[in-house]
Amino acid sequence: MIRPLSFRRPALVAAAALGAFTLGTLPAAATSSPAQITTSKTNGVAYLKSLQAADGSYAGSGLSNEWAFSALAAAGTAAVDVTPGGDTSKNARSVYRNLLSTAAWPSSSPVVTDYERAVLNAYAAGIDPARVSASRDLIADIYGYWQTSETGYFGPSANFNGTVFAALALNGAKTQSGQARIPGALRDSVVARIRANQHNDGGWNYGKAEGDPSQLAATSDIDMTGAAMAALCTSGVPGTDSGIVRAKAFLKSKLVANSGAFNAMFGVNTDSNGWAVSGLNACGINPQTGDFLTSAGKTPVDFLIAQQFNPGGGFRYQPGDASPTAYSSIDALRAVAGGGFTAAPPAPTTPGAPQWVGQGSFTSGTATELALSVDDGAGGLKVCSVALTPAGTTTTLGAVLDAAKSAATPSGCVTDITPASGSGTVTTLNGKANSGSNTWKVSIDGSAFATATRGTAIGVGDTIAVRWGA
Repeated sequence: MIRPLSFRRPALVAAAALGAFTLGTLPAAATSSPAQITTSKTNGVAYLKSLQAADGSYAGSGLSNEWAFSALAAAGTAAVDVTPGGDTSKNARSVYRNLLSTAAWPSSSPVVTDYERAVLNAYAAGIDPARVSASRDLIADIYGYWQTSETGYFGPSANFNGTVFAALALNGAKTQSGQARIPGALRDSVVARIRANQHNDGGWNYGKAEGDPSQLAATSDIDMTGAAMAALCTSGVPGTDSGIVRAKAFLKSKLVANSGAFNAMFGVNTDSNGWAVSGLNACGINPQTGDFLTSAGKTPVDFLIAQQFNPGGGFRYQPGDASPTAYSSIDALRAVAGGGFTAAPPAPTTPGAPQWVGQGSFTSGTATELALSVDDGAGGLKVCSVALTPAGTTTTLGAVLDAAKSAATPSGCVTDITPASGSGTVTTLNGKANSGSNTWKVSIDGSAFATATRGTAIGVGDTIAVRWGA
C-alpha cells in the first residue's frame, strides 16, 4: 500500500529528542479529565513551539512540520504568536506565508496533496489560502487537479487520499467570514466519490476501492478512516449518516480494551489514534464515551495522553519509544485538543496582529490564477484553475471566462460565451442558452447565486461558481 509522504508518517521515523524529557505518569482516572487534557495541551503546545527553527520556519522540503499550525490552532495558539526567541519579525505565520508565496514552492513536480496540506495549515495559521499573495491562490491550485474523466476525484484516482484531503481542504478552509467557498454541486460530487470508496468493513484506505470488489473487501486503515470520516462531516454529512455510523463501528471493532489504542495495520501507535480521534471530533462523536469507552474503562484519548512525555510535552510514536517524534506530537495534540484536520485561527495575543492576513487586490501585470467551476444544471460539472494576468486591481467575470477558453487547467472548462465582449448578461455558455427562468448565474466565495454578467467584478482569490438554473 502506497503511503503518501505528504500526510502519512512512516512506521519507522527517526527523531532526535529535544532536550531531556521526563516520562509522564498514566492518568489517575481511566477517562482523561478536563484538567488532564488542559495539561496535555499546554505541554504539547510548548513542545511544538520548540520545533520552530531559528529563522521562524516550520515548513521546508520533504516531510516538514507545517502540520503544527493545525494542532496549535486546535489548542488555541495563533501561529503569529509563535516566534523564535520573541523575535516577532520571524513569527511562524509570516515565515510560512513567505514560503508559500515563492514561485519555487512546493517543488518542480508538485502533487495535489502538497496544495491540500498547505490549504489546511495556512487556514489554521490565519492565512487566507486563496489570497496568499498576488500570484498564489491555493484553492485554484487544488482545482487544477480535477479529474475530467472521473469527476469528483482530485489527482489520480488511484491515490484516493488526494480526493479525501481535497474535501477536507475545500470545505474546511472557509472564507475569513466563515462562509463555505465551494458550490454544493462540487461538494456533492466529491462526497459521492468518498462514499463509493467505503470498504465493506465500514472504513477506508489510501488507495482507490471504487468498482473493485477485492479492494472493497480488503481490511481498512485506521488513519484513512479517520480522515475520510472528517472529510464527509466537514462536507456537511451528519454524524448520524449511515456511512459515518458504519465507519464508527469499524473503529470500535479495532479498539484495544486495556489501553484505548486502535489496532492499526502497523500496530498500535499515536498517529493512528490521532487521526481516528480527529475523525470522531470532526463528526461530533465524543471519543471518551459510549462506543469508545472500553470495558476496561479506557478511551482513545487516554492512550494518546499516556504516550506524552511530561513536562517536555512531546508524544512518542509507539509505546516504549524512548523519545518523542514531531509528527506523533502534532497528530496527538490536534486530537486531544478536540480538533479535526484544521481549525479556524485563534485571535492573536501579539499587539496589533490581525487574526487573518491575505492579499487585498490583484497586482496589475502580475500573473495569477483563479478557481472556477461551471455547472450546466444537468449533471455536467467542470472545475478548473484559470490563469490570467489582470490589468488592474480587479478583473471581470467576462475576462475570467474568456481566459478559461485557452488557459484553464484542466482544459475544456469554457468553450464559448455569449456575448463575446462588453459587460452585459451572459446569455450562452458552453453552448447552453438561457431559457425562461433558467439562466446563467454566478456565486463568489459561496455567496448567493445572482445573474451572471460579463461585467461582474472579480477580486483576487475569489472562488467563482457559475451555474445554469432557476
